[in-house]
Amino acid sequence: MSTALSQDHALWKPQANPWMIAVSVMLGTFMEVLDTSIANVALPHIAGSMSITPDDATWVLTSYLISNAVVLTAAGWLSRTFGRKRFLLTCIAIFAIASVLAGAAPNFPFLIFALVIQGAGGGALQPSAQAILLESFPVEKRGQAMAFYTFGVICAPVIGPTLGGWITDSFSWRWVFYINIPVAMVAFLMVQTYVEDPPYIRHALKTKLDTIGFILLAVWIAALQIMLDKGQDADWFGAVWVRWFAAIAVLGFLAFIVWELTSDAPLVNLRVLKNRNLLIGTILIFIVGIVLYATTALLPLFLQTIMGYSALDSGLAVSPRGIGSVIGILVIGRLTNLIDNRFLMISALLALAYSSFLLGHVDPEIGKFSVTWPIIINGFATSMLFIPLTTTAVGTLRNDQMGNATSIYNLMRNIGGAFGISVTTALLSRESQSSQNMLVSHTTQLNPVFNTRVHHLQGMFAAHAPAVTAHQQAFALIYQSLVQQAGVMAYVFNFRLMAVLVLCCIPFVFFLKIPSHRIKPVNVH
Repeated sequence: MSTALSQDHALWKPQANPWMIAVSVMLGTFMEVLDTSIANVALPHIAGSMSITPDDATWVLTSYLISNAVVLTAAGWLSRTFGRKRFLLTCIAIFAIASVLAGAAPNFPFLIFALVIQGAGGGALQPSAQAILLESFPVEKRGQAMAFYTFGVICAPVIGPTLGGWITDSFSWRWVFYINIPVAMVAFLMVQTYVEDPPYIRHALKTKLDTIGFILLAVWIAALQIMLDKGQDADWFGAVWVRWFAAIAVLGFLAFIVWELTSDAPLVNLRVLKNRNLLIGTILIFIVGIVLYATTALLPLFLQTIMGYSALDSGLAVSPRGIGSVIGILVIGRLTNLIDNRFLMISALLALAYSSFLLGHVDPEIGKFSVTWPIIINGFATSMLFIPLTTTAVGTLRNDQMGNATSIYNLMRNIGGAFGISVTTALLSRESQSSQNMLVSHTTQLNPVFNTRVHHLQGMFAAHAPAVTAHQQAFALIYQSLVQQAGVMAYVFNFRLMAVLVLCCIPFVFFLKIPSHRIKPVNVH
C-alpha cells in the first residue's frame, strides 16, 4: 500500500465524539467487571438454592473465568477476522443472553453451561474497550481516556459486593444476572451508533483460525485456573491431581509459546512483546494484579472473620476505596501529559506499598477509620498507577498492534489476580496454623502469665458455674483468643508481603521509555 494511503490510515480519526465512544464501550466493560464481583457475594445463596456445597459453588466463578480468559486472549484475532465493532456487538449480545440463561437456570449443570457462555461473551469486552479508547483519542489525550476506563474497571469491584449483597438479600441471587440485561441493551445501542472500525481493522489480512494455538491456549489456561481455584482445598501438591494439572499447565504454556512464535498466522502475536514498554508493562501489571486482587479478597475476610462484620457491613467498609479511586482519576487524568509518567508510577507504587504496610498493623481492637484510611489510599494509588502504566505500556506501539497488545496485557492482569487470590489464601491458612502452633507452645503450666490468666478467668466463671465447667470455659475462651490472634498474625504477614511485592516493582519502572506524541505509521496489508 502506498505511503500516502498508509499515512491516511495513521491519521484516521473516528467520526463520532471520542467521549461518546468512551461511554459506549465502557458500559459493557463496567457490566462485565461488576457482574464478576457481584457473583462472589451470591455464591452462598446459589449453593443453598441448588443444594450444593460451597466448594461446588466456586465452579460458578471458575467456569466463567476459564472461558473468559481464553476468549480474552483470542480477542485480537477475532477482531481482525470479524471486525472489532461486529465482534464487540456479538459479545455484548452473548453476555446478555447468557445472563438470562444463568438467572433462569433450573439446576447447577445448566448454570455452569450458561456461565461458560457468559464468560466467552465477556472475555473480549475489556481488551476491545481498551483498544477502541486508545485508538479513538489522540496520543496526548490517552491519559484522560484511560482515566475514564480505569474508573469503570476499579470502581465496579468496589460497588459489586455491596450491590450484590443488597440484591441477593432483597430479591434473589437470580437478579444478580438479570440486572445485566438493561445495561447490555443500552451498551449494544450505543456501540452500534457511535463505534466504527478503523481502516487497519477493515483492511486487515484475514487469516484462518490457529486451531492448534487455540487448543493449547484453552488447555493451559483451564488447567491453571482449576489448579489455582481448587488447589487449596486439595492441599496443593499433596494431591496427585494438582501435580498433574500443574504439569499440564506448564507444558501447555510452553508449547503455546513455541507454537505461537513459530506460526505464520498465530492466534496471539507474541512478537509484539519485543516492544520493551509492553513487555515491562505486562510484567508490572501481573505483579500489581497479584497485589490488588489479593488485597480485595483479604480485606472482606479480615473484617468478617476477625472484626465480626456482616457481609453487607464489610462491603460498606471497603467501599471508601471508590472515593480514593475517583480522586486519583481526577488528578492523574490531567497530570499524565504534564509530568514524567515514570515519576507518577513510582509515586503510586510507594503509596500502594504504604497502604499495605498500614493494613499490616491491623489488630482486633482497631477502629473502623484505621481500616478506612488505608483503603482510601489504596484506591487512590491504584488509579494513579493504572492510567500511566497502561498508556506507557502501549504508547510506543502502532495503532494496529493495540488490540493484540491489550489482550495480552489484560490476560496477565487477570492471571496475576488468580495467582494473588490463591497464593494469599494458601498463605493465610498456613501462617494461621503456624502462628497458632507458636502461640500454643506458650500455653503451659510453666508459663506464669498463662497460669495467672487461667486462674483469673476461672474465678470469673466460677461465680456462675461449677468449678469443672468454669475451668473448661476459661480454657475455651483462651483458645478462642489464641485462634483469633493467630488469624490476625496471618493477615498481617500477607498485607506486609503485598507491600514488599509492590516495592519490587519500582526498579522495573526505570526501564520504561516515555512515548513521544508523534503519529506512528500503520502497517496495512
